Amino acid sequence: MQQNTSIIHQMTHRFPIKEIARQSGLGAATVDRVLNNRSHVSPQTRNRVEAAIEELVQQEQQLAARGRRLFVDIVVEAPERFTAEIRQAAEAVLPSIGFGIFRPRFLFQEIMSDADIETILARIAKRGSHGVCLKARDIPVVRQMVDRLTSLGIPVVTLATDIPGTARTAYVGVDNANAGRTAAYLMASAAKSEKGVVLATRSQEEFYGEIERYTCFCETLAELMPGFEVLNIAGGAGLASATTNRLTGVLEDVEDLTAIYSVGGGNDAIVRLLAEYGYADLIYVAHDLDRDNRKLIEAGAISFVLHHDLKTDMRNLFLAIAAAHRLAPPTKPKLVSDVQVITPFNLPV
Repeated sequence: MQQNTSIIHQMTHRFPIKEIARQSGLGAATVDRVLNNRSHVSPQTRNRVEAAIEELVQQEQQLAARGRRLFVDIVVEAPERFTAEIRQAAEAVLPSIGFGIFRPRFLFQEIMSDADIETILARIAKRGSHGVCLKARDIPVVRQMVDRLTSLGIPVVTLATDIPGTARTAYVGVDNANAGRTAAYLMASAAKSEKGVVLATRSQEEFYGEIERYTCFCETLAELMPGFEVLNIAGGAGLASATTNRLTGVLEDVEDLTAIYSVGGGNDAIVRLLAEYGYADLIYVAHDLDRDNRKLIEAGAISFVLHHDLKTDMRNLFLAIAAAHRLAPPTKPKLVSDVQVITPFNLPV
């Protein structure tokens, strides 16, 4: 009760008693008793007054934010098929964000060297920004730049893959650890034998989200199907030619290949290569319902796609940046979206 009282007292100086009474639907005398912590006030009444004050605070924030422009730099290292989804999701949710007028500035590259990402983030630090959305590898230069941007008052929100242990403001995206566990469960449920080789492909070594997926996948699969061996292949950046080059020699030496867990994409190239080597009827679990994966699962080349709603992620991103500027209520440091298991029978329209 004392905690509620302190919250109320911190807020009351902003709003007249009559305004709080109108918002709560209570009489002014009742509100006065609550604000002054007098006796004979029920917990329900106190909660209604506190809720009314919080609602007034949010309304005040929305009024303050209305018309304010916020420039957000969206910096992403990913194949074009995924960055196109990010752009579409961002543009779709922007009209519904009531805390300011967001102006995204997209900077997409399929592969970023250490020097590339340092230059990009240093340029943002120099010219300024209201926030940065970042999908990048977890490497020392990125960690340093995240902390530098934050120290300059530029909130950084990581997307899809986190940069833990830094001063980043929030992470938005799928729960990668649970996604990996879900992939293992689906694979174990679909397996027709107790032994086999699973090829786990990752786009890069340093994407923390892919490490989370892969690690939790291996741990869960070892519990559910101890006879399965996981072969880890990283590289290719999710791009067709690089992925093909990375896997060609590997497939020549693999025996008893049973399943594919595509942690980092490039599935169109992987499926074509599997067909060239005569593999069929493999259990295939992939991530993200992009245009390539939609065609592959419709054709039966992929068994399951673990999908999450990028629109939810982008909405959470803009809200986290607005909250960092005190234009919206505070948000959690991790804003995860649910994993959806997609099959050929429940493809979204």
